[in-house]
Amino acid sequence: MITLANIHSERLDDTLRVAFTAKLFGGHFPTKLEPKIYGMADMLAPAYNGGYWHFYGLSNGGFYMAPATDTVFVVSCENGFDGKLSADALGITACLYAYSNLSFGEGAFPQTCAQHYQLLREFSMEHAEARAILRATD
Repeated sequence: MITLANIHSERLDDTLRVAFTAKLFGGHFPTKLEPKIYGMADMLAPAYNGGYWHFYGLSNGGFYMAPATDTVFVVSCENGFDGKLSADALGITACLYAYSNLSFGEGAFPQTCAQHYQLLREFSMEHAEARAILRATD
């Protein structure tokens, strides 16, 4: 478990993943959000080539997922950021990109993505790689 400021993350047991994400995002998780997150990781980190991901619930109600590896990824972003991110920081960054991208539009799902962007960004502010995450996402 990672604890940051007053917000902590807890890795979800594999048996809880489907129910947890369905509660937060409904049927949009497997059809829109999860593929978008994987796509963002692929875009950001050329060496990323798929694999198993851990899911994390946040004590503020947020959610993120990150590749289940100890790999440090070289990341290059369209905003000019070039650097290295741990798998955890890459997951946070990919989720922030996906939430932002999917937050545009009308209806409940874009609003949910906007809310989850804010919840995850709040959590990321105290992450050991907060500066790199911010540079990658701003």
